[in-house]
Amino acid sequence: MNKAQLIDRLSPQLGSKKAATDAVEAVVDTITRAVASGEKVAITGFGAFEKVARPARLGRNPRTGAAVKIKKTTVPKFKPGQGFKDVVSGAKKLPKVAVSVAKSTTGTTTKTAAKKTTAKKTTATKTAAKKTTATRAPAKKAAAKKAPAKKAPAKKTTAKKTTARKR
Repeated sequence: MNKAQLIDRLSPQLGSKKAATDAVEAVVDTITRAVASGEKVAITGFGAFEKVARPARLGRNPRTGAAVKIKKTTVPKFKPGQGFKDVVSGAKKLPKVAVSVAKSTTGTTTKTAAKKTTAKKTTATKTAAKKTTATRAPAKKAAAKKAPAKKAPAKKTTAKKTTARKR
């Protein structure tokens, strides 16, 4: 799953794609800044992000076998928490309460809005339908753009070979 897919999964729970994008961006930015400054970011049940210093060492060039000096550096490190490990290994299953709660909350909001005015609910539904169509269209365009780019270099190579054979 990449960042865009994560945003798509969160958008129904948070109400809109914009809210989901803002939430993911805020979390990633906050963790990145904290770890870069040397802080340890621990999320209970998920894991901990921290900055680790690697010392200078002597390595080997795999092609020649010659010794190479590798400089010291700092890198980010993630250590998964026990709850995360248990879910991934299959020892523990995730509860489906989080998704149900979000859906029931949304349902309650819709019922309240329906009591106030029916027209607002209809407009909101049409807007949601437009947003869904708009998000799917760019994905198809992006796929179409990639295909011709791959064909172009092949044509150039063929033309060069033909010219070389005639001479």
